[in-house]
Amino acid sequence: MVDRHSSAVRTPLLAQRRSRSSRQSYRSYVGTASHLGYTPGFTKRRLTTSRLAPRGRTADEVSPAQLALLAREWQLSYVTPLYRFRHGQLKTYARQLAAFVQSEKQQQGGGPVEAGAGMESTLKVSFTLVAGMAQTEADADTVFIQPHKALWSGWLACVGGDPDYMRSLPEDFVCLPLFCRGGAAWLSPLVEAWFCRTFDCCFGPLEINAVSLQWLAALWTNCRAQAGVQPLKLVWSLPVEPPLEVTYAVHPQDAWELWRSVRRPLRERVDEEEEEDEDGSVGIEEVEGFIKGLQSHFYRHFRLELSAGQLTQVSTALGSAKHGGRLKISNGSYMVTTLTLLTECALLKMPV
Repeated sequence: MVDRHSSAVRTPLLAQRRSRSSRQSYRSYVGTASHLGYTPGFTKRRLTTSRLAPRGRTADEVSPAQLALLAREWQLSYVTPLYRFRHGQLKTYARQLAAFVQSEKQQQGGGPVEAGAGMESTLKVSFTLVAGMAQTEADADTVFIQPHKALWSGWLACVGGDPDYMRSLPEDFVCLPLFCRGGAAWLSPLVEAWFCRTFDCCFGPLEINAVSLQWLAALWTNCRAQAGVQPLKLVWSLPVEPPLEVTYAVHPQDAWELWRSVRRPLRERVDEEEEEDEDGSVGIEEVEGFIKGLQSHFYRHFRLELSAGQLTQVSTALGSAKHGGRLKISNGSYMVTTLTLLTECALLKMPV
């Protein structure tokens, strides 16, 4: 049953930076001006309405560097284009960032951080490339940042970014719009401050709005071979007093059957008995149909209209995502699919 805080059901089968005149934001490039905040209507108009269905990668295609991005929760931010960032200067950047953090900590109160706080007396930082993430020639290589002995790490990525936008940037700019960080909270603002000062960029929070969460729910369900090992879990927040949070757990087979029933009428099928469809593309109509199917079933059982609320969280065996910008990637095989969507979200969130 549904209580005030949550419910879980087993579903039956269902049929400001320094001004430079040469700079552009992504939203000015696509020809729209709006406030910085996401709105569902804006995002539905601007997010890609059709994207390739996820294709899994083999274990050999997931490099050891990519494994470092898995199995931990990251806080997301967007980053404006980096001025005169060079991938060939990563060792220099590592030394500069280490010196900057040490200097800032001394100015703030008394010298290097104690080892008990997750830092050795002399800070060392590494910048490393994460190969194999770029999906187009315009994508810049992902950069992973790891202070040695510090309980913090972060990375900058551009996975499947809009090639036309990337090519429209002046030559001195590198676009790595997605920033993921995790660990000691005190270190994040220092790292961001160094980037802003060194590359004349700015950072901002990146929420994952309801439309993007719906996309993730559908795309992850489409990856049946990996996503089918644990329930699809969705959390809605309903605007009532007192606030009501509904947790909706869907058996993986039921989620797959619903997804297949939504997909089949819109696609030609050569083999009507095929077990898994990862060919072609996924459209927004299919995503919306999938979510509406879940909501309709829930309403029949509990007389609660989930569409009146807001989807705030999605999780499967492939990972989890929360409205507040928290992301966990649990499986490297379909990581590119997730990061392509989030790269697009980061580009859209940049200020005009």
